[in-house]
Amino acid sequence: MTDYVDAGEAVPHKTLSAVKGQAPATGDVNYERIQNARSEPQNWLTYYGTYDGQRYSSLDQINRDTVKRLTPAWVFQAGSVGLHSGASTYSFEATPLVVEGVMYVSGPDGKVWAIDSTTGEELWRYKWASPYDVSLCCGNVNRGVAVGHGKVYMYTLNAHLIALDAQTGDLVWDVTNGDVRAGESGSVAPLIVKDKVIVGSAGGEFGLRGHIDAFDAETGERQWRTYTVPKPGEPGSETWGDENAEAWQRGGANCWVTATYDPELELLFHGTGNPAPDFDGDVRPGDNLYTDSVVAVDVNTGQIRWHYQFTPHDLWDYDSTMENLLFDAPDGRKLLAHADKNGYFFVLDRTNGELVRVFPFVDRITWGEITPDGKVTPKVYPDEEGVPVHFWPGPAGGKEWTHMSYNPNTGLIYVPVQEVGATATRRRREFKESIPYWGAGVAVDLDDFYGYVAAIDPLTGEEKWRWNNEYPMCASTLTTAGNLVFQGTPTGEFVALDAESGEKLWSFQCGSGHHSSPVTYEVDGRQYIAVPTGWGGWVEGFLPGLLGAAAGDALFCFALPQS
Repeated sequence: MTDYVDAGEAVPHKTLSAVKGQAPATGDVNYERIQNARSEPQNWLTYYGTYDGQRYSSLDQINRDTVKRLTPAWVFQAGSVGLHSGASTYSFEATPLVVEGVMYVSGPDGKVWAIDSTTGEELWRYKWASPYDVSLCCGNVNRGVAVGHGKVYMYTLNAHLIALDAQTGDLVWDVTNGDVRAGESGSVAPLIVKDKVIVGSAGGEFGLRGHIDAFDAETGERQWRTYTVPKPGEPGSETWGDENAEAWQRGGANCWVTATYDPELELLFHGTGNPAPDFDGDVRPGDNLYTDSVVAVDVNTGQIRWHYQFTPHDLWDYDSTMENLLFDAPDGRKLLAHADKNGYFFVLDRTNGELVRVFPFVDRITWGEITPDGKVTPKVYPDEEGVPVHFWPGPAGGKEWTHMSYNPNTGLIYVPVQEVGATATRRRREFKESIPYWGAGVAVDLDDFYGYVAAIDPLTGEEKWRWNNEYPMCASTLTTAGNLVFQGTPTGEFVALDAESGEKLWSFQCGSGHHSSPVTYEVDGRQYIAVPTGWGGWVEGFLPGLLGAAAGDALFCFALPQS
């Protein structure tokens, strides 16, 4: 276990720990290289591997014929225990990045490491000291870093964007991007586009008005900010009603999952979170734009070019922050796929936001109905004070923030699905800064849930196969040219499935739950699969400790035995 030198919250700008070594230079990782990341599958250069969010790799040394020989190559102990404490879940939710044989990964408590990706040896480490009183809805977590321009970028728990020297881990610059006293926090993995670093806010459960920000990658100077709830007079402001002029100021719509990006259109596709309060719609009449939406944002100016709202006037806590996967149809149409918390799968034209197809991807939906033409009809929701209302899916969603993947060889999208309901009882609360602003008490079903990986044809809506599990699927999938799909389970099992049939071909028990995103890379002709583990709760704090405390945060790396 690693010992950390922590200067404490009083001096947050001097938190660099002792350096063991240096990583190779990464100054040549720039926009052009990330834009062409598909051409160098030996690296994992950006959050989804590529801008399109497909989480697909063309590496095939590990394939459905060889995967049965897959074995641990190394294990890195991160030094934290993934357990639930009060309102904070400690879990290892990151996506590792790999550049020229060096892995860069973040963890809970503001930790960042540079690791030799072939041995697991630590090259340097850094720890950002966040204040202990940061208000958190859903966990002391960080979903990853960005690497480029010779730097490693992290968005910290207390809403600072920091840049570290990629070779040494030294702090280069630090900018404050949110007010933690008001309940704002940060967990998103930054995205490098052109000369910009893009991040989004977190804190919707505390009545924060969401925003997306672009910073200069060299200096940290903010280039633009886009609010995801319009103020009076702006387009969409009429969707917050006339009766309460203050609702928009605490409207939510935070963007705490990394955007995808189309370089040709120069558009970012960002999912937005729930409105606030989550379950009490009477204080925010109207559709409440741009909550529960995808917004297409001009990367140069921050202007919203178009939007599509998945759940208007949300009364079920159905964030739509999860990824918007980009793919092209055989006829050349530029499409976007989104599996929403509300249990419906959407395919949009990403040039203009027009609906192409919508269909359910879960077994049980009782909250309402969405017709093939996109009409939304709510049916069950907490509308009376103190009266319990049960609905499917629950606030954890039919799919969590963790990511699906797309294999261009099979044409299928592999979705980690959750089948779990919940009961919400409306409890109106007056808004108070930094105090949770839910508008209800929520109990997730403890005795009736399951999960599966669903292989879905996004062009037809057909489910081709599913791999069932007794627990909901709460980790991202990864698919490769080796005709494989990798998936971690809440009980610690890491599995490889046949991408065409769903047959389980291999598994390894990691000893702790999976709530992260695996990646693959290659060094000196050897392919590796890496996955962070460590999770002692389930579903963003709704079911703390259901599976017991985790064995500890660790990063597992697998490869075929060397001959």
